[in-house]
Amino acid sequence: MVNPQRDEQAWTDEIVAEVRSAREQLFAACDYDLEKLADRLRQAQKASGRAVVTFPRRMPAKEVSA
Repeated sequence: MVNPQRDEQAWTDEIVAEVRSAREQLFAACDYDLEKLADRLRQAQKASGRAVVTFPRRMPAKEVSA
């Protein structure tokens, strides 16, 4: 019988590892501050020159009591 925990430890996905490493580097560059990271991503988005789609805010539906 194969132990799933053992297999997970032995096998790593290179793409997932690369994405996690990039995420860690970006977050570290922003001193692990989520607001700084969001600002940095917004600046990069503006600098890209691509069209950005925005939608109006939706308010949560009010709960109807029965």
